[in-house]
Amino acid sequence: MLGLLIISAILAIVFTMTWWMPRAWYRTWLYPGGRPRAFTGRINSATAWLSSIGIAPSFMVSLETKGRRTGRTSRVPLVVAQLGADRYLVSMLGENVDWLRNARSSGGRVVLRHRIVEHVRLEEVPASERAPILKAYLQRAPGARPHFDIDQHASVEQFALIAPRYPVLRIRPIS
Repeated sequence: MLGLLIISAILAIVFTMTWWMPRAWYRTWLYPGGRPRAFTGRINSATAWLSSIGIAPSFMVSLETKGRRTGRTSRVPLVVAQLGADRYLVSMLGENVDWLRNARSSGGRVVLRHRIVEHVRLEEVPASERAPILKAYLQRAPGARPHFDIDQHASVEQFALIAPRYPVLRIRPIS
């Protein structure tokens, strides 16, 4: 019983860190050098699994890509931003992430999972069109907020200033 309480307390601390921890500390502790450390990788793997079987909220998906060098399937949890009828994925760590490089090398063809398997094609969104998407993304993804040096309630004009640093991809179904 005590073990369950300790595990619950640790999970509560980990999953609320974005609310109470300063941004610089969060980035340094979980993503030193802009890459997830081993502990963060385990959390991401568990979250990707929960997303893929549909336990996580409906806006969380598990993105599967084929490794550009290894050919192995890798899975990461992502938040889907919705603006109008379109859905988008945002790279909260910028250009230097494996899932983005793998998606680009496969011509944008990836698999999204959230209870169902969805084969999709990702299209890059030009930087000039990213600002409202990034704003909608930060409204929906509290775990991404420490990676953006801007408040979620900032104006769209302020988001336009940081938009070139964060790749945004439009999700298109493959017919």
